[in-house]
Amino acid sequence: MKLSNRLMAIINFVPKNSIVADIGTDHGLIPAYLVLNNISKKVIGTDISKGSLEKILGYIKTLNIEHMVDTRLGDGLEVIKPFEVDTVIIAGMGGLLIRDILEKNKEVTDSVVNFILQPMVAAKELREYLINNSFEIIDEDLVKEDGKYYEIIFAKKGKYYVEKEIYYEISPILIKKNHPLLKEFIQFKIKELEKIMDEVKDRNTEKSQYRHAEVKVKIDAYKEVLEEIESK
Repeated sequence: MKLSNRLMAIINFVPKNSIVADIGTDHGLIPAYLVLNNISKKVIGTDISKGSLEKILGYIKTLNIEHMVDTRLGDGLEVIKPFEVDTVIIAGMGGLLIRDILEKNKEVTDSVVNFILQPMVAAKELREYLINNSFEIIDEDLVKEDGKYYEIIFAKKGKYYVEKEIYYEISPILIKKNHPLLKEFIQFKIKELEKIMDEVKDRNTEKSQYRHAEVKVKIDAYKEVLEEIESK
């Protein structure tokens, strides 16, 4: 079974012999891979869509692993019991939705050891939530697939501190690791912000001028991180 770079980066954070809940399991590829490769003893794959879950169940049956993969219909962590799993994967959703899932079911969240989170957007807001709610970010990875960048966060309960505001957006862990994609990722972010600056620079409203100044500050912060990487 060959998986995408994004899914493999997620799987690489799953501890050996873990019991995993894959929230919003989509095609069921992660649960199948985890049990077929003897990484996890059991996986619970959840999805909010009954149709999707039925397809996943059919897929699992063709692999003869239905005794190791439990499929459940439900929203977020609602169908997981406290202490039922040690590892939770929430991938392919917005960072704000991931935050809300963790916050909504605190009893379950507080019983989990390992959190593997892959936000599609709003990674900054997700990091802020984690750091302000007694999560320690242990490791991170960055993957590029089909022209898009994906940030993967591995966290546990604990304490974590960031020295600069920009580190909510650009992981200090990736900087320390000198991740091979990081410079390219930051340059991409700068180009996106420069487009916004071009859009608002000729507008004379107070709101536009404020936005222009705000974006410039962020670009300067990104450039400082680039200098930090290049000085290593």
